[in-house]
Amino acid sequence: MQPRDEEAAEEIRKLRGYLKENQGRVKYRSLRRKGYPLGSGGIESANKFISHVRLKRSGAWWYVERANVMLALRCAKYNGTFCRAFALYKRGSIADKGRPVPRNE
Repeated sequence: MQPRDEEAAEEIRKLRGYLKENQGRVKYRSLRRKGYPLGSGGIESANKFISHVRLKRSGAWWYVERANVMLALRCAKYNGTFCRAFALYKRGSIADKGRPVPRNE
């Protein structure tokens, strides 16, 4: 590559460094043969479906502190682990009922 100016030369240098540093991660031919997706489209689509549909829908409201819990439940619903997650939640809730509430001293 023949850079047209110093700025282009610097960008080429950075790209070569990045590719050298990450050559183990860019085995696209091997990944493609194994059927793995190469782009981020699937992840972006899943993010939109799981988070935006619930958290940004018209009229929806929720507490910011609970957003991660809501997203975890949505993920569990769509990856088939909701029943297991809910069973763990129930087990934890039942176990917590017998414990005394700690006091701030």
